[in-house]
Amino acid sequence: MAAQQLWDDLGGWAPEALAARVAGADRRAREAHAAALADLALHDADRLDDRIRAGLTNQSRALVTGIEASLRRHTLRLLADQMTAARAEHLLRPAEAVPGRLAAAGLLRDPALVAELVARIRQDIVASALPPSPGGPDEPSLLVRLSLAPDAPVARTAAVLLAAESRRRDQFERSEADGAELPADLYARLVWWVAAAMRGEAHDPARDRALAEAATRSLGAHEDGERSDALALRLVAAIDPRPAEIASLLVEAMGDRRLGVFIAILSHTLHLPFDEARALTLEPDGERLWLALRALRLDRGAIARIGLALAEADPRRDVERFADDLDAIVDVPPDAAIAALEPLTLDPRFLAAMRAFDRPLP
Repeated sequence: MAAQQLWDDLGGWAPEALAARVAGADRRAREAHAAALADLALHDADRLDDRIRAGLTNQSRALVTGIEASLRRHTLRLLADQMTAARAEHLLRPAEAVPGRLAAAGLLRDPALVAELVARIRQDIVASALPPSPGGPDEPSLLVRLSLAPDAPVARTAAVLLAAESRRRDQFERSEADGAELPADLYARLVWWVAAAMRGEAHDPARDRALAEAATRSLGAHEDGERSDALALRLVAAIDPRPAEIASLLVEAMGDRRLGVFIAILSHTLHLPFDEARALTLEPDGERLWLALRALRLDRGAIARIGLALAEADPRRDVERFADDLDAIVDVPPDAAIAALEPLTLDPRFLAAMRAFDRPLP
């Protein structure tokens, strides 16, 4: 709040300004108290560790700055015929101000965006930490072999996925992100937020039209089907594994550190949305994952290999508890496991509506 707003015309404290200041301080205090209580209520396994917090911060900023730079370049090109470059740049907020404006508006804490970024970061962390397959050093990986398959759709999709995963891993190692891996709806939301945050203080229809056109152009260039997750689903659909092939394919995907392919196999074979298959794969207690593996009729050996690999890659998992529960897991009849997972196969909108009734009351 500007200092002059606190004073009235006679040089005394303005009551309205003081009341607003007190109300703002009270709101911030209550928000801080609520955040502290929420943090205390979290189980240790549910807390974001420092690596995920840092990844979330870095990826959010990288996404915003990358989108902002692209929109700025095209907006300035569109305005070049109507005004000088200096005037056009003056109508836009400085690049370094855009992330701060989005953060101040709370948009970078959007639940859907945060959930997607956290899930992707956690998937990349676990994938990078998976123990390698014990196969020989000259043995080609799963995706390399599939890229050489005689089945053309499988070979083409595997080759494209190899390139996409290499790019994704490179971005993960460099703590970067450019939006290409975001689902189309989240990417569109972020592009429009960035465009709105770039608007300067002055009213200028030409600038706003140019920003809108630049945003539309950016959205048109976003290929949702070229994301690594979407490509993994396409690859598994092209393979269309038979029931007898599923266990070995899951174990090999895990051994090759292709966690996205592992998730895509679960999604395809159990008819689950990808994000639901990803969620049950990354849950530290693993209860739904073990049900999924039993629904696919995996035996003790395959479940043990997958469980131990995940326990080695994710310190949140209790390997001793998994070992104790393994006999009980294998005893679950496949038909019972399928029935238990049935709600996850419903339309995601219906499932989200059902879950809305499960939230605790405020």
